[in-house]
Amino acid sequence: MAYDEATAERVRKILSARRDVAAKKMMGGLCFMVNGSMCCAVSRHGGLLIRVGDEAKERLLREPHVVPLKTRGRRVMTSFVHVMPEGYRTDAALRTWLARSLDFVATLSAKPPRRNETRRAAPLRKAKP
Repeated sequence: MAYDEATAERVRKILSARRDVAAKKMMGGLCFMVNGSMCCAVSRHGGLLIRVGDEAKERLLREPHVVPLKTRGRRVMTSFVHVMPEGYRTDAALRTWLARSLDFVATLSAKPPRRNETRRAAPLRKAKP
């Protein structure tokens, strides 16, 4: 099952003004990297994986349509929440979730790109056919 292309395009559109963003296929979905750190991902299982940090995570899990992020049901990933599609139905809601993630990622130090990473990173904008 592929990730939701419509949601990926919405995320691309919001993040397109930034120069430090790269889209990369990872974890069965499409991840958006900011300054070399994972910011968010469009999941192949539906919904968005949003990186918010441990402190904000507990508070955000109380919001509607937000659940802990689990990898294959085995463990809960720290610093991330899983937002169901109902939680970002409107563009305003999606912008709010992305802003939360961008705020957290801004607290992290920038990572230099690895030699192989630059070749594998997908461009943020879709190539026109």
